[in-house]
Amino acid sequence: MTKKELKDFLDAKVLQYEHPKFLESDPLQIPHRFSKKEDIEISAFLTASIAWGNRKSIINNATLLMELMDNAPYDFVKNHQEPDLEKLSGFVHRTFNGRDASYFVESLKNMYENHGGLEAVFAKNDQVPFLQSSISSFKKIFFELPHPARTQKHVSDPLKGSAAKRINMFLRWMVRPDTKGVDFGLWKSIGTERLSCPLDVHSGNVARKLKLLKRKQNDAKALAELDKNLRKLDPVDPVKYDFALFGLGVFEKF
Repeated sequence: MTKKELKDFLDAKVLQYEHPKFLESDPLQIPHRFSKKEDIEISAFLTASIAWGNRKSIINNATLLMELMDNAPYDFVKNHQEPDLEKLSGFVHRTFNGRDASYFVESLKNMYENHGGLEAVFAKNDQVPFLQSSISSFKKIFFELPHPARTQKHVSDPLKGSAAKRINMFLRWMVRPDTKGVDFGLWKSIGTERLSCPLDVHSGNVARKLKLLKRKQNDAKALAELDKNLRKLDPVDPVKYDFALFGLGVFEKF
């Protein structure tokens, strides 16, 4: 395909998949159950944090996690007491367990009380063209409280070689505009041009078939390569192509 043919093909796939029906089988449906900004971003962050494995299992466990937080995640984060965290003790999603969930709640409380909230932490490095350094800074702040060592593996650091798929997905949800009823566009302090694609096995395999990606591993170097090529197609909103790559991989077995 020529560059124009590739762009036309992917633009058509974006139109096909960036649609509210996309939510029917996607974990992004969880934050769509809320209307308050803080409830949306907290539920989205927690859902994205457990978004690996079977998508039905992710949705079921994210739903359970919201129920354990009384379906009021911001209120639970802000006002929980030590005994309230006992409700989370039995939670398990793959290797993410109740101890991890409890620390996430405590850390989120610290972020809202002492750092201005999730958006403020991610928006700190606003002069940098990409968000990798912001994600790395976020991880440092997230783990500034005493925490179980095992919990650190549940937040990726792109400056240490990770593609940080789940955090990049969360950032897409928060930053990209809500014009199609899928993403939220809640965070106005971060531009769409700074977003990176949530690179996973599906989007990676499709990107390689379309010659958008040569590197075989789905790591930070591969993400940088994919980011560069997607920006040639749309420098303002490159991550819209996540819908095309993911849809082609998951729904069309491209």
